[in-house]
Amino acid sequence: MEKEEMQAYEKAFLIAEDTVGLAQKLVKENLRALELAEKVEKRILELGGKPAWPVNISINEIAAHYTPSIGDNLVLKEDDFVKVDIGVQVNGYICDRAFTVKVGSKSDPMIKASEKALDECLKIIKPGVKVCEISEVCENTVNEMGFNVIRNLSGHRIDRYKQHANPSIPNGKNSIQDEIQAGNVYAMEVFVTNGSGFVIESSPTEIFQYNRDAAVRLWEARKILELAKNEFDRLPFAKRWIAGVSPLKIDMALKQLLEAEAIIEFPPLKEESSGMVAVTEKSVIVK
Repeated sequence: MEKEEMQAYEKAFLIAEDTVGLAQKLVKENLRALELAEKVEKRILELGGKPAWPVNISINEIAAHYTPSIGDNLVLKEDDFVKVDIGVQVNGYICDRAFTVKVGSKSDPMIKASEKALDECLKIIKPGVKVCEISEVCENTVNEMGFNVIRNLSGHRIDRYKQHANPSIPNGKNSIQDEIQAGNVYAMEVFVTNGSGFVIESSPTEIFQYNRDAAVRLWEARKILELAKNEFDRLPFAKRWIAGVSPLKIDMALKQLLEAEAIIEFPPLKEESSGMVAVTEKSVIVK
């Protein structure tokens, strides 16, 4: 890894650590999810980074990909399982972090299972270790603590300007023979549930990402595509980030872009049996 690349990663990691600390202090009963997201995203910018994606604030059975909407009135309640997923990028080099808090509780067995499984996986992530070996440790640890992993969610390698690169590292046992490589960055992401262990797509969708250039009719759609490509660096963005383009035509513009495959969408992911979900995630540079 080149010196400049390492310095960018180190800065992204430090900013992520700071913003995780801020978010952990902020999560409490009656806090608006929108306020939490905006404060965390603002801190990332203040520290010299950029959000690599909108802050995800996924609650209870929603496992991932929920970010507050424009004017969102969602409020955190006692006993909510609040999952906060934060991405920081510096010149395209990304750090991916996530944690879970049960509002009003100091700890919870399901959160502890996620944290312990992550720790056990991180102990063995080194050059030459196979993906299947990491996944086995993950699922065994979670099962031993009385919970299930979410089998269709994964950790992953991170590349420059690419939040999910190959290989993926599934939470559940598999036969993937890809090996961990020195010089790469990996985000190990452990999803734990008391439900069946699978997620399905839900709604409403608030997160989108640039996919390709395409001819679209609406001026607003062309402007959003320009922002997605240049301002947001082709990484995921929130609908609320583009509210200033045109509040009246934003949905129509997004629909045009989706139909033209100029952007892709990330619907919220819900545990299929409505089980509660906890996640813990850290990024590591393999040396």
